[in-house]
Amino acid sequence: MTTTGLHLWTIDDYHRMIEAEILTTEDKVELLEGQILEMSPQQPPHAATTQRTWKYLSRLLANRVDIRVQLPVTLPPNSEPEPDIAVVRFDSREYLDGHPTTDDIFLLVEVADRTLNRDCKQKARTYAKAKIADYWVLDVNMRQVYVFREPTDNSYAQEITLDENATLSLVAFPEVEVRVKELFP
Repeated sequence: MTTTGLHLWTIDDYHRMIEAEILTTEDKVELLEGQILEMSPQQPPHAATTQRTWKYLSRLLANRVDIRVQLPVTLPPNSEPEPDIAVVRFDSREYLDGHPTTDDIFLLVEVADRTLNRDCKQKARTYAKAKIADYWVLDVNMRQVYVFREPTDNSYAQEITLDENATLSLVAFPEVEVRVKELFP
């Protein structure tokens, strides 16, 4: 009997595949922990929640950060996900020379309608390994937010769920009050 192993890709491998047009803009994929995974297509509730959250956070954090929507972040050694929203440091060149990395990231947000399990497990593990201090999953079906903080090697030490009547703040901006109900259309 022959067994086969799983080949894990590095960020450099992934970028070479993009440059060689093995992966193109038509391929809706992201690199997570060395695996190239298909991204789920967006239903209207997902798209509307992403748009609403982006607008709301942009107002709350105006002139303090850049807010990127569905753009890559680089998490060495082998992840380059495309979170729905990334709140990152300003870069005068708009990250022309490379995607934001862990040191640039204040908050990552995933919007979940059909991807809740993946976002709360696999993506949380990936983001914890990269030491992302603040990660939120917006559950569009239940209108609640899963908040992940205090990253450890493979998970988060703090995981809380907030309903739409709650408020929270970003770890990096504790003075900014975010009303959960404002994140959802």
